[in-house]
Amino acid sequence: MTENAQALLRVRDLKVHFPLGGGLFGSKSVVKAVDGVSFDIPKGTTFGIVGESGSGKSTTALAVMRLVNITSGSMRLGTDDIGSLEGEALRRVRRRFQMVFQDPFASLNPRKRAGDAILEALELMDVGEPAARPELARQLFMQTGLRPEQLQLFPHQFSGGQRQRIVLARALAAKPELVVCDEPVSALDVAIQAQILNLMQRLQRELGLTYLFISHDLGVIRHMCDEIGVMYLGQIVEQADRQSLFERPLHPYTLALWSAAPSFNPGTRSRRDRIRLQGDPPSPINVPPGCRFAGRCPFAEARCHTEPPALRSVLPGHQVACHRVSDSGAPLYPVSVRPV
Repeated sequence: MTENAQALLRVRDLKVHFPLGGGLFGSKSVVKAVDGVSFDIPKGTTFGIVGESGSGKSTTALAVMRLVNITSGSMRLGTDDIGSLEGEALRRVRRRFQMVFQDPFASLNPRKRAGDAILEALELMDVGEPAARPELARQLFMQTGLRPEQLQLFPHQFSGGQRQRIVLARALAAKPELVVCDEPVSALDVAIQAQILNLMQRLQRELGLTYLFISHDLGVIRHMCDEIGVMYLGQIVEQADRQSLFERPLHPYTLALWSAAPSFNPGTRSRRDRIRLQGDPPSPINVPPGCRFAGRCPFAEARCHTEPPALRSVLPGHQVACHRVSDSGAPLYPVSVRPV
């Protein structure tokens, strides 16, 4: 991957392996949750990672936040090597990147008033003078669409969408440059999802935020992201800008995800056009020797089962890891499925 001079976050060959207990004859197994992921996120943009459960997308988010141990690889936030910082050095740079989790109720202390959750974040990150922090909390509440009088309420007195607004306000308290979002709207009703996503886009424009956005929902990814990485069994198998990826997906796994989506334009795609995957993904403990998707791919050939495909550029800004895609970006397999 070439260096992006405008990138705020640079991730290179990130690996997160979890060792398991002793196996047969004392041998140790390793779960390869993330196994060689690289991407850049230019400042002020949104990079999305999509994939089915177990693909490693949430572990990637946690690794970027330094909430799980990194096995190898590098992560740079601007000039800071956040992948190697520890202790006080990591704490000092922590205010530059914050996280929004999936469940807004689990993210808040039920015994603390909403205003106290914001004040605590301001104090921990040493933002502003102590006397000015109550006013900062009030401004953050209003900025995320909440009323100042709600500062005195407890989390259970808010709806799910309001709780996620509180979580956003708390994340913004540190004035971060990067916000890592792990399925931030999946626990919300569809109508509320749209409100929160639009709020996040408005905050991005107003504050110059950069997002790493994790989701399994293709509609959400399409709405939010400038560039998208499709992840399968710990690796990115396709990466491109939003328009290219939705108009011309190349990897058979991406096609399978797209064809299984409820619809991007109902009535224009028949059921017979869908790619139906058989079986489950391989175990991240015993990764197959060739392409990790080969065992489920309807277009796999002998080479796919023995030789791992490299993630390579086939079109401007479009990368794919598939032997069945030519160097010019032409699919070498028969397929009629195209998202619309």
